[in-house]
Amino acid sequence: MSGFFDIPSDLQHSWWGLIGLHLREALLPVLAGLLLALPLGQLCVRLRWLYAPVLWVTTVLYAIPSLAFFVVLIDYTGQTELTVMIPLTVYSLVVLVPAIVDAVRSVPQETLAAATAMGFGPVRRYLQVQLPIAVPAIIAGLRVATVSSISLVSVGTLIGNQGALGNLLHDATIYNRPELAWNAVITMAVLAMLADAALVLVRVLLTPWMPSGGSGGAGGGRRTTPKTAGARPPVPAAEPALKDAAR
Repeated sequence: MSGFFDIPSDLQHSWWGLIGLHLREALLPVLAGLLLALPLGQLCVRLRWLYAPVLWVTTVLYAIPSLAFFVVLIDYTGQTELTVMIPLTVYSLVVLVPAIVDAVRSVPQETLAAATAMGFGPVRRYLQVQLPIAVPAIIAGLRVATVSSISLVSVGTLIGNQGALGNLLHDATIYNRPELAWNAVITMAVLAMLADAALVLVRVLLTPWMPSGGSGGAGGGRRTTPKTAGARPPVPAAEPALKDAAR
């Protein structure tokens, strides 16, 4: 245990430095994927025929092994962080695009009609009405994409010391130091849990009208009575969003 935090000098980073590098390589692709998925998802909502081919393309790209992605990119971007982050951005789309499309489509039509009657144009209606109501589903997609990205960064060790904490797995074999592997696995797991908790907090802050414990999970099924089971929860949630957007 004494060598748990004794990072080999060939990694050129301290333990905290590897954590910062890992978070940068994991979170920037998710952010880039979100910025791509938001307009792409809205386009798929407006042009329904486009959703199937977009989903097909993102799924096919997701099926490409990361090592094959590296081989293609390395001639253009070299053995750099960018070579790791581009595939992670592409992989995030397969989660974020369906989450955004399904969330935006679930907004009640009466809410959209009310926003239109208040003079909201398509862009303002999307940004100030549809997206706020769709936040819980979008955050759920972000949670999956973020945890996956934190895990997949470690594959970057295959292209020359670009795997951040994943490089510890390689050095654990080279130097016969299993504690380095434990360090990498435990640290990545803790980072994933902290990132997931942070996104849950963001969801709570952005959707104050939602029950603090209700995230659509299986735990709350017993609390629904027959009289309320048929009610549509997005409608009450839409009212605060419309009032705030109208200010």
